Amino acid sequence: MSLSLLIAVIFSFVTTFFLTPKFIAYLKFIGLTGKDMQKPKKPSVPEMGGPAVIAGFLAGIFLFIWIKVFLYGKLNGLVELFAAITTVLIIFIIGMLDDISAVRKSNGKRIGLKQWQKPLFTLPASVPLVAIMAGNSTISLPFFGSVDVGIFYPLVLVPIGVVGASNAINMLAGLNGLEAGLGAVLTGALGIYAYLNGNLLVAAFALTFASALLAFLYYNWYPAKIFPGDSLCYAIGAVVASIAILGNMEKFALYCFIPWFLEFILKARARFRAESFGKLRKDGTLQAPYTKVYSLTHVFMKLGKFRESEIVMLLIIFEIIIVLFAFIMVKCI
Repeated sequence: MSLSLLIAVIFSFVTTFFLTPKFIAYLKFIGLTGKDMQKPKKPSVPEMGGPAVIAGFLAGIFLFIWIKVFLYGKLNGLVELFAAITTVLIIFIIGMLDDISAVRKSNGKRIGLKQWQKPLFTLPASVPLVAIMAGNSTISLPFFGSVDVGIFYPLVLVPIGVVGASNAINMLAGLNGLEAGLGAVLTGALGIYAYLNGNLLVAAFALTFASALLAFLYYNWYPAKIFPGDSLCYAIGAVVASIAILGNMEKFALYCFIPWFLEFILKARARFRAESFGKLRKDGTLQAPYTKVYSLTHVFMKLGKFRESEIVMLLIIFEIIIVLFAFIMVKCI
């Protein structure tokens, strides 16, 4: 691995790792907390972890840029990189405003933006990438091969990618460590793919974010000391979309995104009204809350008696298998 990339990745991890506890204390002080509904005593947990991860990500990626520009000379692709960073920051701010304005009812259900509002509010985040005509109009798709979609790519596919990925991450959520764990595997895999294909800039963008997510996961793992909130969920999706666009790696990203496509299908069966949560049994395991399956989390709840952390680990293993499958398929097709 490039020394500059390695330094940036480590710096991202360290920044988020040391900032998160301070941010936990701050969120408790201002009362921005929510109940952890799948615990016996339903403790209050700080509910907006996005800023700590974004701080680590920005620290790492800007350190990488500084090393490359000031120590090694000009770095190509900076316009595209800054456009992607701007997209992530816009969508992060939208998610943060949702976290701050959301309220919880007595049953613990979170009331923030409405379902129809979320795609509408996240759409402006795609503007920086659209404005610079980011990406390559010739894209490689599963089963279709290479397709040149022309102007349709920046004007239609880029906004769809940003909005779709951002909102999809928020669907497969709700268990301690789930969003951050899956997000770390997903962005880490995209970063490794970019690095193996010689795209150091995109690799740095992906791996610094994945590293910050891993540091956050230490505090978000069961029992969670902090929740990611919409600010982080939206940001993960924006990072994934930006990586796929800048790295011209749509096919690989689509394969890696299979769990979220499955989650979309399952949630659509319930008209997006079902939750991914389970019902806590006396032995600490989670029971599926519905007769039918409306989430990938419910699949594992019905397969056996698993605790919350075990279900999350199984889903992370599932995503790792999907990622390995993606590497095989992209190489073979």
